[in-house]
Amino acid sequence: MGERGETLIIVIVIVLGAIILFIFPLMAMSDRNDDITQSVVETAVSEFVNDVRTTGILTMDKYNKLVEELSATGNVYNVEMELRVLDENPGKKTTQAESTKVGENVYVVYYNSQVMDLLNPSSGVTQAVALKEGDFFYTKATIDSTTIADQLKSFLYAVSGSDVYSIAAEDGGIVTVNGSGN
Repeated sequence: MGERGETLIIVIVIVLGAIILFIFPLMAMSDRNDDITQSVVETAVSEFVNDVRTTGILTMDKYNKLVEELSATGNVYNVEMELRVLDENPGKKTTQAESTKVGENVYVVYYNSQVMDLLNPSSGVTQAVALKEGDFFYTKATIDSTTIADQLKSFLYAVSGSDVYSIAAEDGGIVTVNGSGN
């Protein structure tokens, strides 16, 4: 092996040393940051859904607070809401006081854009959406930007075709009280 071969080996060793000394610790720190961000996003979404479920009221202020908490992580998120409103009008056997119903309860489903229209109609005046006991409320937040960990993983794992990590949280449940909106 000549002088060029030895120089090439030295360059390769230096590059590998740089990767080991800088890239992997940076990747580990950015993974840890993503784990913390994941925890913050899960907590924010869970608190938002639980607040709506236990008060029976969905407002634009509550939604904006969620978006603000998510934005505090330094990332951009796509927030989707789904509302299933219980329609208790399938038919009655005898009187209104009797709880025996003919048929099953039916849910009217409102998806994200429809829920936003309920909160902020074309009139421009924001409204509170009053939910009732038995309605379902669901929210999902997914990251819409790329984190440093995602960039490093896609750079390092591009050859193997591994998927990049994504931050997401979802929560939902049944409304437990009747809300009184404005």
